[in-house]
Amino acid sequence: MNLLKKIFNFYIDGFKNMTVGKTLWLIIFIKLFIMFAILKIFFFPNILKSNFNTDEERSNHVIEQITNIK
Repeated sequence: MNLLKKIFNFYIDGFKNMTVGKTLWLIIFIKLFIMFAILKIFFFPNILKSNFNTDEERSNHVIEQITNIK
């Protein structure tokens, strides 16, 4: 337990003393938000929701696609 506390404190001290690193982390989080939130809306529509009415139909379709040997 003491080792985990030392590791945690090591990283906290490192992030407190950053100058350029904080800006880089902010850029990384903004890019991740854009990739997962905004691009999902435009490029990854919910096809199962639009093509099937019930959860049972959706699950049957997914099972058929996974187990279908081509």
